Amino acid sequence: MRLGVLLLALVCLLTCYGCGRTQAVTRVTSAPVTSSSEKPMAKSAAAPAKVDFSTQIKPMLQAKCQPCHFSGGTVYAKMPFDRPETIKTMGTKLFTRIKDENQRQLIRDFLAQD
Repeated sequence: MRLGVLLLALVCLLTCYGCGRTQAVTRVTSAPVTSSSEKPMAKSAAAPAKVDFSTQIKPMLQAKCQPCHFSGGTVYAKMPFDRPETIKTMGTKLFTRIKDENQRQLIRDFLAQD
C-alpha cells in the first residue's frame, strides 16, 4: 500500500514537472504570427515604475522596524530608517528582517534607481 502511494506521488510529480517544462519552452520559443498586411508590433521597453520612498518603502519599514529605527527608538541615532540615505547605505542588509520576496524586490528596485 505504501509503495503504491509513493509510486503515485512520483508519477504526479514527474507529470507536473514535465508539463511545467513544456509550457516554459513553448512560451520562450513561440513568436507572434503576423500576416503580411499587418505591421509587426514594436517592442516597447517599459521602464520600471519609480519606487517612492515615503509611500512605499517607509510604511513597510515602519511595520517591521518601528520600535528601534524610528523616532524615539534605541538605534534611531545610528540608523534612522525614516531617511532614504540610510536605506541606500544599508542596501540588502535589510533583508535580515524583510522576508517577503515582494517587499525585497521593492527594496531592490528602490536601491537600483538613482
